[in-house]
This record gives sequence, C-alpha cells and structure tokens, in this order.
Amino acid sequence: MKKLVLVLMAVTLGLLLTMPAFALGQGEGRGPDKGGDKGYCSKSVLWKLNLSDEQKTKIEALISENQKSIRPLREKMFDKSVALRRLWSQANPDKGKITAAQKEVRALRDEMQDKVTAMRLEIHKILTPEQIEKLANSHWGRGPGFGPRGRMRDHHESGPDGPGPGMIYQ
Repeated sequence: MKKLVLVLMAVTLGLLLTMPAFALGQGEGRGPDKGGDKGYCSKSVLWKLNLSDEQKTKIEALISENQKSIRPLREKMFDKSVALRRLWSQANPDKGKITAAQKEVRALRDEMQDKVTAMRLEIHKILTPEQIEKLANSHWGRGPGFGPRGRMRDHHESGPDGPGPGMIYQ
C-alpha cells in the first residue's frame, strides 16, 4: 500500500511540474505566418494603411502568388545549403566544388530577392500616394541588420546555430 501511494505521489508531482511546459504549446515555427510579423510582406504594417477591400484582395493575391513562386526556390536553396555543409564537413574540402555550390546558393537567393522586389513594386502600384508615404515611414521591409540597432551589429551574439552570423545562408 505504501509503495502504491509513493508511486501515485511521484506521478502526480511529475505531472504538476511538467504542466507549465505543456501549457506553452508548440512554437511559432519559421513559416510565412510566424508570429514575429517581420519581413517583406508584413501584413500588420500593410493593414495599418486603411486599405480598401479591393486593395486588400489584390495585395493578398500578390503575396500568395509570390509565396507560391518562391517556395520551390527555397526548397532548392535548402538542398544546396545542405550539400554545401556536406562539402565543408569533408576531411579535404574541394575548393572548386564549394565555390560552385556557393554560387548556386547566391543565384537562388538573388532570384528570390528579384521576385520579392517585383512583388513590392506591384504593391506600390496598388497603394495611394498617402498610403505609400505612410508605408515609407513605417520602416516596411527593414529587418534586423548591421545598423546601429541591428541584430548583426555585434557578432558576439549567440543564435540557434552558435555565435556569429555563420557560414551558411539560412
């Protein structure tokens, strides 16, 4: 009887101690609708412009189309980045292969950036001059960078992959 009571108390104590972890739920992830709401198509910034229903529909279509067109590029870039990591992890890394893989990753990143730029220019065509001015004042599209308040300003910060900006594009 004493053993049963001790086991039940241990299980109850274990459950009570782990409940806060379960209450937090799953993380936000890294998808396009993640909680940070930063990036090139921050919906919260766009919606603060008092968009008409027609503008919202057009912008949502542009964003959706852009995300669909970029998805295969992201997947390719991920695959190329993994291959690049493997090249670097070899005992005797081949300079030619590494350089070629880096060029492929850069080309994919540039292609993605071109698509984002085209989308942003299309969004500008939909907005009124007042909305464009308000958008410019909201620092739209500016994320953390090397500026005075940017995340990359101090290379001693530690991220999920260790200190510094790292070698591989994420």
